Amino acid sequence: MALAKEFGLPIAIKAVFGGGGRGLKVARTLEEIPELYESAVREAVTAFGRGECLVEKFLDRPRHVETQCLADQHGNVVVVSTRDCSLQRRHQKLVEEAPAPFLTDDQNKRLYESSKAILKEANYVGAGTCEFLVAADGTISFLEVNTRLQVEHCVSEEVTGIDLVREMFRIAAGEELGYGDPEVKGHSIEFRVNAEDPGNNFMPAPGTLTEWAPPSGPGIRLDAGYEKGETIPGSFDSLVAKLIVTGKDRTQAIERSRRAIAEFKIGGMPTALAFDEVVLNDPAYVASSNPTGEGSFDVYTTWIETDFVNDIAPYAGEAGEAEEAGERQKVVVEVGGKRLEVVLPAGLGGISTGGGAAAKKPKRSAKKAGAAVSGDSVTSPMQGTIVKVAVEEGATVAEGDVIVVLEAMKMEQPLKAHKAGTVTGLEAEVGATVTNGAAICEIKD
Repeated sequence: MALAKEFGLPIAIKAVFGGGGRGLKVARTLEEIPELYESAVREAVTAFGRGECLVEKFLDRPRHVETQCLADQHGNVVVVSTRDCSLQRRHQKLVEEAPAPFLTDDQNKRLYESSKAILKEANYVGAGTCEFLVAADGTISFLEVNTRLQVEHCVSEEVTGIDLVREMFRIAAGEELGYGDPEVKGHSIEFRVNAEDPGNNFMPAPGTLTEWAPPSGPGIRLDAGYEKGETIPGSFDSLVAKLIVTGKDRTQAIERSRRAIAEFKIGGMPTALAFDEVVLNDPAYVASSNPTGEGSFDVYTTWIETDFVNDIAPYAGEAGEAEEAGERQKVVVEVGGKRLEVVLPAGLGGISTGGGAAAKKPKRSAKKAGAAVSGDSVTSPMQGTIVKVAVEEGATVAEGDVIVVLEAMKMEQPLKAHKAGTVTGLEAEVGATVTNGAAICEIKD
């Protein structure tokens, strides 16, 4: 609150141990800071086990540009390539490309030199990514160093021919890199195939794959985590696969991407591919890579939530359902003097565990999808778990007030009142699971 009052809004509240957009909240009013701070802490504790936060000014409309770096034990640091990761929703990357397009020679030089200086100053060893924001006026601001290999490392591999995982092993073994900054050839774009519905505000959509037919052909690479018949659960990240498309230049990479995404057939759940198909024809993204030369590169980190005209229809296909695994239960067991919580099929909790076991039945929401939904109903936009109940039965709420906070695929989603009135029929409790479309409560005039 003090920083916001001194330096102005908006501010970013960021979990120190966060990453991947989790534990990052943007406050544009003083009034919402306490709630957003609590939410950032909850997300960070759930995903990373630590809840400490930092706060800083939030830059509006910046590009997210980063450098893939390698540093060996002998003081050598190379920049493998730049990447642009500006296409994001909820501060999580959706589409990434290498090299970062539409930067000046001076900006590129600054990014390369700054990245090397940062890693040398820290005596860093291994693969790492230096992240920056590039403001609309060209100002470059340092964000952080990701001390690991990132999801989008593939595009840097594709434009340089360097196997980054192999280089990490070489560095760990004490070898010298033996080369300088590699020459970047061609252009590569990565699409995160996430289980979420772009036509429904990118809501998480866990489910089972009933169809899985990825594309192939020149310049196509697929790094996948699931196959047909497997279930993408709501308790983990929504990433199903990564589609990486490479061409001789950005124009060819975009053209190949359009074909690849049109060929990619997935059944059982919506995916981010519906968004990719649209954005690959949006002048704001395609920019002067368009053969007609139309448009300028106008995307930035919150472009999807602000300037992007989202006419994508909500997913209307069948939701793939996993084979019934039966009821699950949590059991507390003692192993080697430590108490641990394990999840077992119901009934197995009665097995003797030596130290005794206290079984806890999983909480289930009394309201299921298909419950009577009226104009008064507040319904869940996704399958998820209730992590906070913000109101009580009989409470008076205003339009926009938070009713409950849902969590799915490691992201929190506040569910707000669609009108003013009195809360009735509230059966929500923390830990309860709800299905997409489930009625949480009603708000009576």
